[in-house]
Amino acid sequence: MGSNGELHQLIDAHYEALYRYAYRLSGSSSDAEDLTQETFGKALARLPQLRELDRARAWLFRILRNLYLHKVRDQKRHRVVPLDAVGDLPGRSSDEMPEIDPAKLQQALNDLDETFRTPIILFYFEDFSYRDIADQMELPIGTVMSRLARGKAYLRSRLAPPDGADQEQPALAGDGPKKVT
Repeated sequence: MGSNGELHQLIDAHYEALYRYAYRLSGSSSDAEDLTQETFGKALARLPQLRELDRARAWLFRILRNLYLHKVRDQKRHRVVPLDAVGDLPGRSSDEMPEIDPAKLQQALNDLDETFRTPIILFYFEDFSYRDIADQMELPIGTVMSRLARGKAYLRSRLAPPDGADQEQPALAGDGPKKVT
């Protein structure tokens, strides 16, 4: 690869998916636009490194994730959600999926630590396989599966309609760490 025409093909093929991923990571449309543009800027500079066109999607997602992580570190706005307090949740008796407000979903994703948010977004929103996520994040598949399960449990606890008044909310960053014994 190496021409601007090929870059335009990459942009046409992957812009929407990268924007969705950036939006889910950042929670802001302006940040998502910036991240997506920066991703293609970096891709242009590194286009000769892309040897296999069928790997372009994963390559672009990795560039975007690295840009996002760098931005988070620079701005010191890394949010931490201790998931140790989230236990096993009872299963739903109904097969119906509840209606979820997109704004509440995005807020729950924003509150989720990036180590859990990224696998959730890649798996559920971008249809990456466990193997693809493991390669993308440079993790063992078992770790990816564990992070998906814990992230999903957290999101369920935040988004499930309350069954009773005594339902406990998961701990958020400001609640302080919970000690598990």
